[in-house]
Amino acid sequence: MKILCILYDDPKGGMPSKYALDSVPKLDKYPDGMTLPSPKAIDFNPGDLLGCVSGELGLRKFLEDAGHTLVVTSDKDGDGCQADKELVDADIVISQPFFPYYLTREKMETAPNLKMAITAGIGSDHVDLQAAMDRKVDVVEVTFCNSRSVAEHIVMMILSLVRDYHNQHRIINEGGWNIADAVQRSYDLEGMHVGTVAAGRIGLDALRKLKHFDVHMHYFDRHKLPDEVEKELNLTFHDSVESLVSVCDVVTINCPLHPETEHMFNDELIGKMKRGAYIVNTARGKICDKDAIARALESGQLSGYAGDVWFPQPAPNDHVWRSMPHHGMTPHTSGTSLSAQARYAAGVREILECFFDGTPIRDPYLIVQNGELAGMGAHSYSKGTATGGSEEAAKYKKQ
Repeated sequence: MKILCILYDDPKGGMPSKYALDSVPKLDKYPDGMTLPSPKAIDFNPGDLLGCVSGELGLRKFLEDAGHTLVVTSDKDGDGCQADKELVDADIVISQPFFPYYLTREKMETAPNLKMAITAGIGSDHVDLQAAMDRKVDVVEVTFCNSRSVAEHIVMMILSLVRDYHNQHRIINEGGWNIADAVQRSYDLEGMHVGTVAAGRIGLDALRKLKHFDVHMHYFDRHKLPDEVEKELNLTFHDSVESLVSVCDVVTINCPLHPETEHMFNDELIGKMKRGAYIVNTARGKICDKDAIARALESGQLSGYAGDVWFPQPAPNDHVWRSMPHHGMTPHTSGTSLSAQARYAAGVREILECFFDGTPIRDPYLIVQNGELAGMGAHSYSKGTATGGSEEAAKYKKQ
């Protein structure tokens, strides 16, 4: 079989000859008891850079020894890109949320052999799920592999916004020392009301981590948490996003992108938030109206916006989020730390082993199977597609 793998570019200076740490901590299971990815073997060193082209997710030896063909590229956007050319006779396509290959209906129609789309990470909205259902293309992802990585990123970004770290760091880099300039937008997180839109694995883990900052915690989710969890964390449940945002100083977005959540945070919803609130979005960029976010920061309706998710990705060089005030944006990195890469690379190999052996893939990994939403997909997604506009990614010019 032919496996097409789309990964982000190598470091500009080439692959590291030495890493900052000699090893990464070894974990055995996730907080809910689910075991970590458990392939029969791996052909990489955990803690190495695996998510870029030369890293190949550590898959080449495994696949070629089994007689398969592996093609790896970062050329994924625009007419005539390498990924589109290779897709036409591919059996399996692997992509990452951080550098997504937008697998639209039109692209699927060029690939009659396509059987499966694997997300090396969490979040498969870059795939037209409706087209996948219609064409009986299975969609799977490595559920939970980097959930805790993202939750850590959320806490980091909340603190960075509220304490105004980015401004203070800039002052030092510019040779300054004016304390008043550094603290005029700096507050304590303690005592604030913090809410999450969705309390799944990422949202709930973020709440658990934030509990220790003595904040008042709120959540909205279409699946209510068990009473014992609400009591343990002293959570307030809201039956609508509007209710939650009206009382929170900080809102963290942790829901999947699908037609029901696309552009959820628009002018109208942001207008219902407390003046001066903060938003942290590590879910998907398209959940927010990019221009509405910029307008709210300009007017002061929002005090800060941070996240690592954009639409499309890579974001065009003139994307308004690159230049709007009081932002703490990063590239899409929250779930691709070197620690997380080891887990999702192992998870992709586990999925491939199951596929080739004809054994069941873990139910939590399933998004689409046999033409229907399945597993985590049935729990978290709705039918339809959210890939419209993805062609804008071709506008990005490498720096």
